[in-house]
Amino acid sequence: MTDDLEEPGALDTDAVEVRTLTPEDLDWVVLIDREHSGKTRREYYQVKLKEAEHDTSIRVSLAALIDGQPAGFLMGRLYYGEFGLPEATAVLDSIAVSRAFAHKKVGKALLRQLRMNLNALGIEGIQTQVEWNQMDLMSFFHHAGFVPASRICLEMPIAER
Repeated sequence: MTDDLEEPGALDTDAVEVRTLTPEDLDWVVLIDREHSGKTRREYYQVKLKEAEHDTSIRVSLAALIDGQPAGFLMGRLYYGEFGLPEATAVLDSIAVSRAFAHKKVGKALLRQLRMNLNALGIEGIQTQVEWNQMDLMSFFHHAGFVPASRICLEMPIAER
């Protein structure tokens, strides 16, 4: 038995507010991303947020806050018929949680809301990619219910050797 018993019907993600990501979130998205990547990718996220703003009917880019403070974000897209698949597929291309809010169920809350949004649209699955050496992220995805896909991602260098 744990010391922190929850009220009946309470979720462990209830302290996390999840809402649609907006262009006004750019500064803190860049800061949280830099905590993990070590790079400032402002232009990349500026483009992604503008895309998300235009796809307002499809809520696949989300912000997480705890007590009004930016805690994390998730960005995704819907693809229809990509790589020969007949059904729509959701692709999660960015997820990050501020180190200040690590282990506060922020990532779980983001994925929970994403799943609810996608389920309402009739989307049946989410795909993502993870660098082989990102063990914490792979563990997070594993615990969230992700499994290796039946497809293999291939790449080829453009420059000839």
